[in-house]
Amino acid sequence: MQPDTPHLNTPWVIYPGAHASPQLKPSCRLFCFPYAGGGASAFRHWRHELPATVELACIQLPGRESRLKESPISDLSTLVKQLKPAILPHLTVPFVFFGHSMGALIAFELTRSLRHTQHPLPQHLFVSACSAPQHPRHAPPRHTLPEVEFIAELRRLKGTPPAILDHSELMALLLPTLKADFSVVDTYTYQHQSPLALPITALGGQDDPEVSSKQLAAWQTQTKSAFFQQMFQGDHFFIQQEQMSVLKAILSQSLNVQV
Repeated sequence: MQPDTPHLNTPWVIYPGAHASPQLKPSCRLFCFPYAGGGASAFRHWRHELPATVELACIQLPGRESRLKESPISDLSTLVKQLKPAILPHLTVPFVFFGHSMGALIAFELTRSLRHTQHPLPQHLFVSACSAPQHPRHAPPRHTLPEVEFIAELRRLKGTPPAILDHSELMALLLPTLKADFSVVDTYTYQHQSPLALPITALGGQDDPEVSSKQLAAWQTQTKSAFFQQMFQGDHFFIQQEQMSVLKAILSQSLNVQV
């Protein structure tokens, strides 16, 4: 792929809609990293609310949607190692990272890996519904739960539609990917590094049973630049109900753009 031909989808990076004029180069690219079990389609509607100068690029992980036949990745270090060379050709204009839940950890560790190899860094890192990485992960690990208990946990989190949870054949197809995604979070081990020299915003749901306001505030130690925290109405998946408010926060804080 040519660096200045960003509208060509790749397995890892999906552009759900291009600019009206293919010659129009965006001034910024918004990369969205999915939550456990999620895919690029989780953010596809965001493109309708973005200004023409901001291009939406959604990360597609193996084992779901257009990559359903591929084996999912179950640990974060392997995931970042494979994702990094795939995303580099897309870092040709200023960009912002947004990650929700598992996606926040991916975006954070990818940013640190880019810094290590002196590649371009995001102008702003948005971490959503995710406790600070230095905090211990969920215990006991959920990816090892028996199937019935694992599905009950998915139901509690409210991120998977009940119609899917109640469909035994569909769940049999999706469970390997879901368990691999939860393993990414459960087995993550934080390694201390110096804080990032870029702004971080932590977003959270006021009724999120998984991540408290205090756990979000602890992200402040991961930056030596500006830190912001913003809470929204809703639970762990507040981005589904508060889409416009989340987009306003992203655009106003990182680009001074109002929508």
